[in-house]
Amino acid sequence: MPTSGSVHYHRNELTAATDADRTRYRRDHVGFVFQFYNLIPSLTARENVELITEIAKSPMDAMDALDMVRMKDRANHFPAQLSGGEQQRVAIARAIAKNPTVLLCDEPTGALDVQTGILVLEAISRINRELGTTTAVITHNAVISQMADRVISLSDGMIAGITDNSQRIQASELRW
Repeated sequence: MPTSGSVHYHRNELTAATDADRTRYRRDHVGFVFQFYNLIPSLTARENVELITEIAKSPMDAMDALDMVRMKDRANHFPAQLSGGEQQRVAIARAIAKNPTVLLCDEPTGALDVQTGILVLEAISRINRELGTTTAVITHNAVISQMADRVISLSDGMIAGITDNSQRIQASELRW
């Protein structure tokens, strides 16, 4: 039985783990997508994704990851040759290339216009649906919650509410 203040995932109490165990858990099981992409400018899209595949236990092929986010045709382009939305989709491909069980997306549409943001949300939704990856989108944009299975609202670092969303809509239907 989980205790108050403890964090469990797949029978592992993460709060009781050592720093090394938590680092290993993040490396092996969690994919991260950041608001500002964090791509290495001197590497192509494919090479940026391959960075993760070299350290992952059972990675997917870098080109397959790029294909999941509809970026396979831009694999040999450098970040400066890609739009913001394309860079974000490469960052998503990099995050999923290690086949994570959890994908954490921190404001993945925050630096994007609405149409590009929708493309990014469609890619995230596809990954969740096709790979079965538990996906958490952390955002201040409440409109995005309309496409979620479950919405967890926070206030002052505490859970303020949990809502199951029975009427989900597709990313392409979002308007903000």
